Amino acid sequence: MTLKLYDTASRSVREFVPLDESTVSIYHCGLTVQASPHLGHIRKEVVFDVLRRWLMHKGYDVKVVANVTDIDDKILSKSAENGEDWYALAYRFERELHDAYASLGCIPPTYEPRATGHIPEMIELIGELIDAGHAYAAPDGSGDVYFDVMSWPRYGELSGQKVAEMEPAADADPRGKRDPRDFALWKGHKGTEPETAAWPSPWGRGRPGWHVECSAMAGKYLGATFDIHGGGIDLRFPHHENELAQSAAAGRGFARYWMHNAWVTMAGEKMSKSLGNTALVSEVTRAYNPRAVRFFLLSPHYRSTIEFSPADDDARGSLTEAEKAIDRIDSFLARAAEHLAGGEPTAGEPTTAEWAAFASAMDDDLGTPGAVAALFDAVRGGNQALADRDSARIAAHHHAVSTMLDVFGINPTSPQWADEGGSEELRPVVDGLVSALLEQRAAARAAKDWASADAIRDTLAGLGLAITDTPTGAKWTLEN
Repeated sequence: MTLKLYDTASRSVREFVPLDESTVSIYHCGLTVQASPHLGHIRKEVVFDVLRRWLMHKGYDVKVVANVTDIDDKILSKSAENGEDWYALAYRFERELHDAYASLGCIPPTYEPRATGHIPEMIELIGELIDAGHAYAAPDGSGDVYFDVMSWPRYGELSGQKVAEMEPAADADPRGKRDPRDFALWKGHKGTEPETAAWPSPWGRGRPGWHVECSAMAGKYLGATFDIHGGGIDLRFPHHENELAQSAAAGRGFARYWMHNAWVTMAGEKMSKSLGNTALVSEVTRAYNPRAVRFFLLSPHYRSTIEFSPADDDARGSLTEAEKAIDRIDSFLARAAEHLAGGEPTAGEPTTAEWAAFASAMDDDLGTPGAVAALFDAVRGGNQALADRDSARIAAHHHAVSTMLDVFGINPTSPQWADEGGSEELRPVVDGLVSALLEQRAAARAAKDWASADAIRDTLAGLGLAITDTPTGAKWTLEN
């Protein structure tokens, strides 16, 4: 099966052919760590985590670099408002970002470079652009350096715009620019900014512009040309457009494929910190099963908008439905594992028709809606096999479902979810204690001592445990 991906640059679905037959290199823009991460941010992490897992399943060694922007106008402004050192604020929210990764089961990037750790590479790239005639130091003595948009005829190729039709950003400072659409590569230090937020350069003390940071870091760790560059659709212009222009103008091939995921909206508007309409990852994963939150984010196609709003019953219902979906999957896995206990685990590529449909959907531009449909077809097939007590079919469907869940990153047996419901070390102890209580409850029920049986059930429920009676005995799970 051939993987096809939608390439933003060519605005078409293209066959994916990596530079190296065994390795795929991916760079996706990480956060500007100025506030707590919300669902809009973390959708990108989930999308590219699923892509990474699918490529790994197909046998590729996947190298992922995702930067952290830890110096920026917004970080300086927010830290000044808080009376906090800018680097302390950035580090605090960087740690929250890592917690958000982990809470949704994302594999950490191969490397996660910070912008402040790569100033020399940025200065080198800016120097190359000046030498090539595509950048200039502002003549006003500010220490600013700008990319000369009109010097690069290809500018606008990623977003499909023409320079003549572009408007400068509303908050763009025209000071020292040849053209108001020129963008900053280096920002001279201002007296109102902390001395720690400036580095020496040939143009005077200052700090890098946002766009040059990613070009320099991608080049350092993935080389002049790499396979996939990704991020949210809001980054396509101007951020990714500017990255492409400055990298290509410096003679670098840069990204061969561009992938962009759509927004998570709240009440019809893009979820953003500036609008104040955010759903923090830390809050949502406390209110809902984190695996269900991840499932909610990956189920729609990555290029489709997801609507979420606490004031919208449909949005709450979507997460509630995601939790029910996870329960259906887990119920099948538990019943199948119990039936197959002691048998040899199924290995290799799944062979069911549902798996073929899943793989076909994933190869078609990461078509998760079709893949999700195939997953539940496999669950239904597995449940029918359980009803028929057909061990071979049960094993085949269990293997197919487990492999699909590995690709989606929601397999409950995976290390990412080992601590779900408590530490791995304490789980056997808790399981033993709960099992002992359930045995007492079973004995009480057998003796028709309903009061004692109900009291044990209510005690466990008060501790946050849900008890489900099955033909083979009571089972317990943590309530969400």
